[in-house]
Amino acid sequence: MSSIILFEDIFVVDKLDPDGKKFDKVTRIEARSQNCDMFMHLDVNTEIYPMHVGDKFTMALAHTLNLDGTPESGYYTPGRKSLADKYEYVMHGKLYKITDDASGKGLKAELYVSYGGLLMLLRGEASHVSHFELDQRIFLLMRKL
Repeated sequence: MSSIILFEDIFVVDKLDPDGKKFDKVTRIEARSQNCDMFMHLDVNTEIYPMHVGDKFTMALAHTLNLDGTPESGYYTPGRKSLADKYEYVMHGKLYKITDDASGKGLKAELYVSYGGLLMLLRGEASHVSHFELDQRIFLLMRKL
């Protein structure tokens, strides 16, 4: 299963809508991870998955939901077990931008992913995100702790 998950950590929500509320059903959360010291902005459909300041959740990024690691077929198979069964909120998107920043202490990287218009920025040490590729299809999986 670890080869399916490209990144996983526990995050704590620091702020909601840091730049002001833009949409009725979407909230941009600002969160920091506990183990890898990663920073994240993430747009969440809070009508179906409410988020609050102080919420602690695990977030994983995976290239497939198939437990055997095979690529997604693009079709839903009812009754089939998947990685999504272990999480509460799942989105599928595309990594559209990767940046590196060597200024300051250590090499930092930023990943930008669009989940059908809901955006994610993940920033931190480049070693934690070095295995991601531009235009890669990525599943985001979340579960509150």
